Amino acid sequence: MKTILVAGGAGYIGSHMSALLTEKGYEVVVVDNLCTGHWQAVKGGAKLRVGDLRDGAFLDRVFSEFPIDGVINFAAFSLVGESVADPLKYYGNNVSGSVSMLTAMKNHGVENIVFSSTAATYGEPEKQPIEETDRTEPSNPYGASKLAIEGLLKWSGRAYGIRYAALRYFNAAGANPEVEIGEDHYPETHLIPIVLQCALGKRDHVGIFGDDYPTADGTCVRDYIHVRDLVSAHLLALEYLDRGGESGAFNLGSGDGYSVKEIIETARRVTGKPISAVTEPRRAGDPSVLIASNKKAREVLGWTPERGLEKIISDAWAWHSGHPNGYEG
Repeated sequence: MKTILVAGGAGYIGSHMSALLTEKGYEVVVVDNLCTGHWQAVKGGAKLRVGDLRDGAFLDRVFSEFPIDGVINFAAFSLVGESVADPLKYYGNNVSGSVSMLTAMKNHGVENIVFSSTAATYGEPEKQPIEETDRTEPSNPYGASKLAIEGLLKWSGRAYGIRYAALRYFNAAGANPEVEIGEDHYPETHLIPIVLQCALGKRDHVGIFGDDYPTADGTCVRDYIHVRDLVSAHLLALEYLDRGGESGAFNLGSGDGYSVKEIIETARRVTGKPISAVTEPRRAGDPSVLIASNKKAREVLGWTPERGLEKIISDAWAWHSGHPNGYEG
């Protein structure tokens, strides 16, 4: 039985990854400093070790305690606006944490890592849908820190034989009601949980930032992917590397685009609640459309997203309505 280290495994996507791995019979070790993660989200017998990735001695202890066969790294700060205001925080945490992780892997002979990257590595896209070979010019320090880590992975591969899959994903959403894990951020910045907070009466309205974009209804269009489909791609990537697959970057998205108004209307239908929406000024730097080409992930990893927007929102609603205060109640 293989043992997989999930860094950031108490966070939103990491907890879903840990749940899937345990379901598939893997031994799971979660490392998380719990600054944004939740211990309650670590399910299914996964072993939790609390500590910071930047602490090399901590990681050395974890790698010595468990026979780690592979790593999936979700641990990062991820708020775009905050990264612009405090780039040193983002480089200091995201890049330094990855340096420590790769150092531990090198020292303990662990060869395979799946890295949680982001569509923010592309910056303002030149075309739609976005392909892995498109220009990468991040427009914020968060995306730049992730791209820097992708470079670090490439050079570590050449120097130390570490194989990697950098998974650039778009808008993760949804929940896993079966094991009672979902999205619990503070502050919340993601559209779907904000919309559902309105349905719960925890917000007065949803802000629509601009309704004059060159799209069908004037609002921004984004590619949403169910978190359970997302983590299934991570498992396929891990297995691909274990078979000796070639390192590289992969987009993870549904390949479909949904506007802000479509999200709100779908949430009204799913929840049966009146959700107030107020048009507000555009936010600087918001592209009108962001849609992924997932052709490479389909062809190389054998991955197919299975859950559409209705399922994303209905699963998220099941989580939020059952946990109106997140993991605290």
